[in-house]
This record gives sequence, C-alpha cells and structure tokens, in this order.
Amino acid sequence: MEKRTTSFYVLAAFFALFVLFLYGPTITIGILSFQGPQGGLTFPMNGVSLHWFRDLFQEQAVGDIWGAFRRSLALGLMVMVSTVVISVMAGLAFRKRFKGSGVLFYLAITSLVIPSILISLGVGLIFNQLGFKVHWATSGFGSQLTWTLPFGLLIMFAVFNRFDRSYEEAARDQGATAWQTIRHVVLPIIAPSLIGVALFGFTLSYDEFARTLLTSGSYNTLPLEIFGMTTNVTTPVIYALGTLTTLFSLLIIGAFLLAAWIMGKRRARAGSDAGQGV
Repeated sequence: MEKRTTSFYVLAAFFALFVLFLYGPTITIGILSFQGPQGGLTFPMNGVSLHWFRDLFQEQAVGDIWGAFRRSLALGLMVMVSTVVISVMAGLAFRKRFKGSGVLFYLAITSLVIPSILISLGVGLIFNQLGFKVHWATSGFGSQLTWTLPFGLLIMFAVFNRFDRSYEEAARDQGATAWQTIRHVVLPIIAPSLIGVALFGFTLSYDEFARTLLTSGSYNTLPLEIFGMTTNVTTPVIYALGTLTTLFSLLIIGAFLLAAWIMGKRRARAGSDAGQGV
C-alpha cells in the first residue's frame, strides 16, 4: 500500500512539472505584460498597470499588428471552411474503395512528415515559376491547407469508419434523395466532428509560422508579425500582444466547445422526444 502511495505522488509530481513546463512560459508572459510604464522584458516587475495593453491600441512605430491580425483571422476562416468542406467530401468518397485510393490517401497525409519550411519554400517557388503573385491569400492559403487538410481527413475517415449506415438506409426507404440523406441525416449526426475539424483548421492556420514564412508575400500574418517584433521591440508591449492573442485563441476554443455542447444537448433532446413519440 505504501509503495502504491509513493508511486502515486511521484507520478503526480511528474505531471505537475509537465504542466508547469507546458504553461509556465505563457503564464510568465501574461504576468510580465502587466508591467508598469517603466517596466522591462524581465523580472523583477517595475509596477503594475495596463499601460502596455493601452499602447497596443495606439499607433505603433513598428509593424502592423492589427493589419496582421485581420489577415490571420481572414486566412484562418478561409482555411477552416475549406478544410471542413474538403474533408467531408473526401470522407464520403473514401467510404468505398476505388482504384488508387490507398496511394491517394498516403499522398494526402505525407505533408505531415515533410518539414514545414520545405513546404513553404516549394509553394513559394512554384508560384514564382508560374508567374503568380506570392500572397497570403493565395500561396499562403495553399501552403496552410497542406497542414490542416491531413488532420481533417484523418478525423473524417475515423468518423465514417464507425458511422452506422442504417440511418442512411432508413432515409432512402422513406424516399430521400442522396443529397437529402447527406443534408438531413449524415451532416447532423457528424456535426460535433465537423466542429472539431473546424477548430483544428482555424487554430492550426491562425498559429502557423513556418508554412507561411515564404508564402505570405509583402504582408505578414500575425505569427510573422510577432516574430518580426522580437527583433526590434524592447518593451512589454510584445507580451501584451501575446497575452491578448492567447486569450483570443482560448475564446475561439471555448466558442467551438460551447457549440459542440449545444449540439449534443439538442441531439439528446431530439432523441428523447422521438423515443417518447414512439
């Protein structure tokens, strides 16, 4: 019994250290972002204030923080919608084996093991060679899809592998067309998984640095802008920016989780009402 207790405390201490290592830097940046007007980038704190958060909303001498934020937000939404749509279509297509499906699947997920900077370099070179303008909304968009789509495909393949086709058969027996079956039966059932794919697509895009580095053109996304600020900004304003972007990411994750919870409650209520009707 004593040995089990000792093992428990050792594992608990290891897990606590892991959590501290994981979130310690973010917490440290959050604390330092509340430095006073004369504060620096390191401890000890020199006063406590919201000075650097207010400074973010004033005109910056360097960089384009809010323009970069708008670009990252727009790019994240573009990638999110594309990832969800393509992943669902691919998941439906791969429910039946077809010639070359295995090769196509492995080609789709190969980009996960290729270094991100090489993807960025390759996409940038292709656009230059074809005479297309390198821009965050074109080459940057395509480069990020090579990162988000494999995750979406893997999730959708797992979802459809355990999908009960009897629901579709029942809909077709009632005279539903293929599109009506997908719209009114399949999509509502897999909706929580679609929220997961959307969350993956948006957050991976919003945070992506390497695959956007050589494909964003003349305008930075937010990760690139923050990286640029680390070379020429020597005040805690960069910590304030990091804190706000972290809170924004947590807000987005919370919104997606809330949407999934609401959908789950509605499905449970619909199932209960259907059972009572029977």
